[in-house]
Amino acid sequence: MAITIKNQHDIEKMRIAGRLGSEVLDFITPFVVHGVTTEQLDKLCHDYIVDVQKAVPAPLNYAPDGHTPYPKSICTSVNHQICHGVPGEKILKNGDIVNIDVTVIKDGYHGDTSRMFCVGDASIQAKRLCDITYDAMWLGIDKVKPGATLGDIGFAIQTFAEKSGYSVVREFCGHGIGKKFHEEPQVLHYGKPSTGLVLKAGLIFTIEPMINAGKREIKQMPDGWSIVTRDRSLSAQWEHTVLVTENGYEVLTLSAGSPAAPSFINV
Repeated sequence: MAITIKNQHDIEKMRIAGRLGSEVLDFITPFVVHGVTTEQLDKLCHDYIVDVQKAVPAPLNYAPDGHTPYPKSICTSVNHQICHGVPGEKILKNGDIVNIDVTVIKDGYHGDTSRMFCVGDASIQAKRLCDITYDAMWLGIDKVKPGATLGDIGFAIQTFAEKSGYSVVREFCGHGIGKKFHEEPQVLHYGKPSTGLVLKAGLIFTIEPMINAGKREIKQMPDGWSIVTRDRSLSAQWEHTVLVTENGYEVLTLSAGSPAAPSFINV
């Protein structure tokens, strides 16, 4: 699949889709509490996307090669689930951490983003993992500019995460995005500086590091979708969709309720 450079029309549409994706996370935030099921969160997000935003939840019935259609409208990955957790009867309890991953389609364009949520009083260790993963994502984002490489992004994320005592999942990565949910290039969250694709203005892709408190090895669950840490250690993930601009980058998945960028980032 060829890499597509977005034109101004594409970029404007992607800004709208990205903001809508982030606004779903703003909307769902007060509902992420002790006693709620992930199924209930999915239903709330689905109805908000369809009825309020007049958009389409991209994950619903998404079926890449080798997979059965994904049955829900969002992904909810709890505690040791790394990604693609399927909403269901799981009841969130005090101390859980959960990633909610949202992708909306508006006017044919995709907006993809995720956030971590702490349910009630999460442990200091769990909060630190979420915070370090958030900072790692932003360190990767901050490397984005014309002439930089994908290896620069991966290296920034990997070295920070590993220096903090954590491991980086390697089997899943960020991706190009636009009219298709997943496009080229693949954006690894590990790597070496000055290697890989050279970035050009008009590229749009996600940066979405998955960081484990324990070892990086993963396991797929019988549902064919949910990915967990093999050692059952906690895992965290954050995701933004990013545009390469003429001078640097623009984060497309920001909204009124987005967490602030870390203090070391000048946005």
